[in-house]
Amino acid sequence: MTLIKKITLPLILMVTLPSTITHANPKILDDQLNQIANTKSAEDQKFELLAEDIWQDALKRNPLSAVRFGLDSSPDEMPDISLEALQAANNNIRQQLALLNDIQAAKLSEQNRINLTILQHRLNNEADQFDYQAYQVPLTAEGGFHTSLGFLPSAIELKSLQDAKNYLSRMADFPSYFAQHMSHMKQGIKQGNTQPQVVLQGFESSIDGFIVDKPEDSVFFAPFKELSFLTEQQQTEIKQLAAQVITNQVVPAYQSFRDFMSEEYIPNSRKSIGVQYIPNGKSYYQNRSDHYTTTDLSAQEIHEIGLSEVKRIRAEMQTIIDQLEFDGSFAEFLTFLRSDPQFYATTPEQLLKEASFIAKKMDAQLPKLFYHLPRTPYGIAPVPDHIAPKYTTGRYISPNKDTDPGYYWVNTYALDRRPLYELEALTLHEAVPGHHLQISLTREMSNTPLYRSSYYMSAFGEGWGLYAEWLGLEAGFYQDPYSNFGRLTYEMWRALRLAVDTGMHVMDWTRDQAIEFMKQNSALSEHNITTEVDRYISWPGQALSYKIGELTIKRLRAEAEAQLGQQFDVREFHYHVLKNGSVPLSLLEQQVKMYIQEKLRQVPLTK
Repeated sequence: MTLIKKITLPLILMVTLPSTITHANPKILDDQLNQIANTKSAEDQKFELLAEDIWQDALKRNPLSAVRFGLDSSPDEMPDISLEALQAANNNIRQQLALLNDIQAAKLSEQNRINLTILQHRLNNEADQFDYQAYQVPLTAEGGFHTSLGFLPSAIELKSLQDAKNYLSRMADFPSYFAQHMSHMKQGIKQGNTQPQVVLQGFESSIDGFIVDKPEDSVFFAPFKELSFLTEQQQTEIKQLAAQVITNQVVPAYQSFRDFMSEEYIPNSRKSIGVQYIPNGKSYYQNRSDHYTTTDLSAQEIHEIGLSEVKRIRAEMQTIIDQLEFDGSFAEFLTFLRSDPQFYATTPEQLLKEASFIAKKMDAQLPKLFYHLPRTPYGIAPVPDHIAPKYTTGRYISPNKDTDPGYYWVNTYALDRRPLYELEALTLHEAVPGHHLQISLTREMSNTPLYRSSYYMSAFGEGWGLYAEWLGLEAGFYQDPYSNFGRLTYEMWRALRLAVDTGMHVMDWTRDQAIEFMKQNSALSEHNITTEVDRYISWPGQALSYKIGELTIKRLRAEAEAQLGQQFDVREFHYHVLKNGSVPLSLLEQQVKMYIQEKLRQVPLTK
């Protein structure tokens, strides 16, 4: 297996546990440790007060994010994203980082050292995004700020007349919010800091679904359909006001954005595809790579890891083709998979039912693999029609509140491009034991600040998702060779990302070159490949996180198995990987090594 270069951060100190603690169940062990370490040092208290102030400031800056947590202190306002406001926020963030850097990490509890690391990661990202003027490009090939707003209605909860009025006021402010974004984007055009023109073809479709003839058909009207806490007269008046605001403010805001995109932004967007060609582009790409992978690997190092993994996986794929005794070349086998009707659902319902069946089968296997399972359930639903054409093949959507489930979204658009042989891998990645399980366990962590339990580190989360696909082998999935080929196709997909993302952004690969490289090495449909390549072009560095994270988790598991031998328990290993939530890979490595060393120190219980 290709090794990932390690980085070292002085985050977690090695500790020797009391010899009296011998429980095999890691949850009981951690509870005992928490009871032992129940006193807070002065440095812990200092840090916690500072962290809470920083978090409250972040919620005020980002009221739309605060909605998700029920902590919205300005429920009648949209964020102020004027350049002056962004500059003031950045000044604050820089001061906050300086204060955090003064904290003596060695004097903090283990959990507060993790909290400090997460908070620094969050704030450094915000500061970096401002410095590189990322606010001038508030969209990707899939969508942007305008599609993110579409999640607002499901996040809010109207319980009073004042709640309804606040929501109306917030919607009435959409035009100014859109205007601020468009102002930044216009400046981006002047500076050459835009999305590439090629990835924006058809982008208008992500806006069209919000431009409705009847206000009652708008996604933003949904919260007004249930107002039982109001009198009938109040309900009538509020719904009339809502219809007026949607007609006069919301729809015109989206229409103006659509006109701007089609008439000004797309025609004047840059023709290059590599982010190296925007101002400070090469530096920005390394910054994004460091952020998304939580390593200091160079683009060249990541590119080489990708090529190595492509070669290894390609050999495993060929083994399956040989077992099937397919009479033809690798390319002809891929053509067969992409074109034969037996591999495709004929209705959206069929695809959704098959995904549901796979998910339920995996549910039954979870107790064999995990000590601790989340309380939060999940559902399966299609990707909304208005974003499906340019959307990825599947995605996990976290719940907005405790009364909501998570959702595994399956893209039912263009069924002839959604092969069934990939569905086991997709389902295990997005639902369980992948994103739903990992993210829900993180959200449900007790005695953990919200700035940590709500944070998602791509290298950890996406690395776990890809590891979860592989874990299906252990759980008895991929019995059909075509499905196993689909699993390898998905692993190949993530390996290809390392080569393609670095290739296009800093090595002058063309878009066609990237598409062809992916077509030659995976069974992904051409539609999926094109959609994915455009995603990588428009979201530099994010695609690197999957493989880097997965390789790290697999390497740590191999080390644990080798050192622990018969003492290795996969449920225990998974517990220690997941117990601290989404963390940098260097911190994860320290945690796993601590677990291995303590396990080796334990005296086995005698019967």
